[in-house]
Amino acid sequence: MYEFQSRVRYSETDPQGGLSLTGIINYLQDCSTFQSESVGLGLDYLNARHQAWWLSSWQIVIDRLPQLGDAIRIGTWPYDFKGLYGYRNFYIRDMDGQYMVRANSIWFLFDTEAGRPVRAGEDQVRGYGELGERIPMDYAPRHIPLPAEYTEGSPVTVARHHLDTNHHVNNAQYVQIAREYLPENFAAAELRVEYKKAAYQGDVMVPRISRVQEGYVIALCDSAGSPHAIVWLREK
Repeated sequence: MYEFQSRVRYSETDPQGGLSLTGIINYLQDCSTFQSESVGLGLDYLNARHQAWWLSSWQIVIDRLPQLGDAIRIGTWPYDFKGLYGYRNFYIRDMDGQYMVRANSIWFLFDTEAGRPVRAGEDQVRGYGELGERIPMDYAPRHIPLPAEYTEGSPVTVARHHLDTNHHVNNAQYVQIAREYLPENFAAAELRVEYKKAAYQGDVMVPRISRVQEGYVIALCDSAGSPHAIVWLREK
């Protein structure tokens, strides 16, 4: 397991003073990046091999939303590798060890030269040490069904500030975009994201917003209606 400590900054909060959904995802993906760097499997290692870890899906359960100024501990560990996929848990805890956020994620290793997923090598699997136990939570399927009924939001053109070192839209930015189409005081208890295909600078994403029993489904689609990412949110 890898863990680091932080304190919720004003720049990470939403209008109600809690850690934003984007802030949560940024903490989690930073934590896994820090672990990879600490064991010698970080960006330099991957770039030299023309590889990158791409995210397939998130499931994030918010037990208690961290608030401005809260001291927090962020942790992660891989718990399984199957075929092309790697499985990784995360948490955000308070300083007493109580869960504030629990998360599951599914990743795959991508060959940036060949343009296709590849199986992780033994050195990459062993490099993270012994696999951990799964965090206790109700695990949802990776796939998110698309509702038949939806309304379209204003199209979004991918800009440079949406991109990360993989030169496509960062995982958290899809959620940041989707948040714009939620009611002003919407409070999420759970977030799921299924990443379908990468969006690049200049691409235009058309939001399709659906009200469902649990909350909302927002699909960020290309002009033909094929989703780049599907964001599912359960309301408190």
